[in-house]
Order: sequence, then structure tokens, then C-alpha cells
Amino acid sequence: MARPEKVAVVTEIREKLEGADAAVLTEYRGLKVGELAELRGALRPAGGEFKVFKNTLARRAAEEAGLVELVPLLEGPTAITFVIGDAVVAAKALKDFARANPTLVLKGGLLGTRVLATAEVEALAEVPPRDVSLARLAGGFQAPLTKAAGLFGAFTRNFAYGLKAYIDQRPAPAEAPAPEASAPGPEAGGSESESESESESE
Repeated sequence: MARPEKVAVVTEIREKLEGADAAVLTEYRGLKVGELAELRGALRPAGGEFKVFKNTLARRAAEEAGLVELVPLLEGPTAITFVIGDAVVAAKALKDFARANPTLVLKGGLLGTRVLATAEVEALAEVPPRDVSLARLAGGFQAPLTKAAGLFGAFTRNFAYGLKAYIDQRPAPAEAPAPEASAPGPEAGGSESESESESESE
């Protein structure tokens, strides 16, 4: 029967895997205590928590979480970085640290429920962070919107000028020409005939 301490660790790892937005597995062989502390400090602002567990317990936790593809990566001295937040920022922090400290090796990871290979984690580290992407997206929208606003403003101004010119060209009510006198129409003649007929009958 498994000891309560091991069960508790397995439960902790499983819950962290299930609750994290991402997880990155690294081999930390050869890193000194001071370097590990530096790495933890670099990951903290990115929402990353660097933890070392026994592989046997980590494998059991991965199996319980239904992440069987993660099990083969749990060989050798492996640490797991659990990420709550932007996975890109954490992956970049790990890759930058590994560049300066070659003894830290990226092994793979997890993004949501999808298991990532080493190359995919490295590619993730090259993606612009969320705030940068949003800023670029907003900048891309800004130019068309500004152009559209200018065109709309020009259309409004031109329409107003055209309307004013049309009003200015129309004659004022006092200047309207008087209607020309016209000869009596058939209706008027008809009325006189009717009057004469009435006189004759009398």
C-alpha cells in the first residue's frame, strides 16, 4: 500500500497539472542551488512555479490525469514548471535561461491538455507575448479606422457644402415670379353657357 506522503504528492502533481494553463518539463542536471533559485525568480513574474518531483510519482500523477503522452518525458532528473497565466512568457523565460545555462534542457510540455514536443515548446517561446500581440493587433486596426473616419468626415463635409450651395441657388419666396394670366379655359366658358341657358328658360 502506498504511503500517505506519496499519495499526497501524487495528488498535488495531478491537481497542478489539471489546474495549470501550461506546464514545461526540463532536465536540470548540473544546475547549482543558486542557479535554481535564479530560475525560480525569473519564472515568478511569468506565473511559473518550478518544482522538482520524483519521476515515479510524477508518472503516476500524469496517468491519473489522463496525460499518458507525458509519461515518456518523465525520465532522468526532471523538473516541472507549472504555469498559471501566459504560457509564452514562461516558455521564453525558460528558453532564455537555458541559453545562458546549457545544463537546463527543455524536454517538452503541456498546453492545456495538449502534450508538446521540445520543438513546440521552443516555438512557443518565440511567439510574441499576449500584450505585445494585442498592441500589434490594435495598431493594425488603427490605420484603417483612421482612414475610414477621415473619409466619413470628408463625405459629411462635402454633403453639407453641397446642400448649402443648393439652398443658396434656390430663389427666395419673395423673388418667385408671379404666375402669368391665362385665357379662360373651357371650364369658364361652360359656366357662362349654363348661365345663358338658365336666363332663356326663365
